[in-house]
Amino acid sequence: MSAQRGRKKVDESVVTMTELVLPHHTNQLGNLLGGQLMHWIDICAAISSAKHSQRVCVTASVDRIDFHYPIKLGNVVTLIAAVNRAFKTSMEVGVKVFTESHKEGTRIHSNTAYLTFVSVDDNGKPVDTLEIVPETDEEKRRFEEALQRRKKRLAG
Repeated sequence: MSAQRGRKKVDESVVTMTELVLPHHTNQLGNLLGGQLMHWIDICAAISSAKHSQRVCVTASVDRIDFHYPIKLGNVVTLIAAVNRAFKTSMEVGVKVFTESHKEGTRIHSNTAYLTFVSVDDNGKPVDTLEIVPETDEEKRRFEEALQRRKKRLAG
């Protein structure tokens, strides 16, 4: 579905990125550097927000990122991003991170992050973004939770 009356479905914003953890991505313990993972999360979320808004989007904020499991050298990291909710010029993008060890045959949900992006014009000024339409129960749940996170962010 293309943009129609300023609205797009959540599934139109989904982006999946897959990365292989190589030696230059790791620290002295052979674990993925946290900054590298944050970089991948930011890129995946930026593509998702741009896909939704059909504009360049800039990072406005990154909510807390917890590192539940170490991601090791040789693991495959899959990031899945989608716009949870769009506001006037901003949108919240959720990113789920999965870590796979093909050697061990494991796949775990290792991280979740929420980022806020702002749609900008050619001069870098914020512009109204498209409305998002959640369809599934999961999308509707994330849509509602995004509003609660936004209220907390704005309350400071």
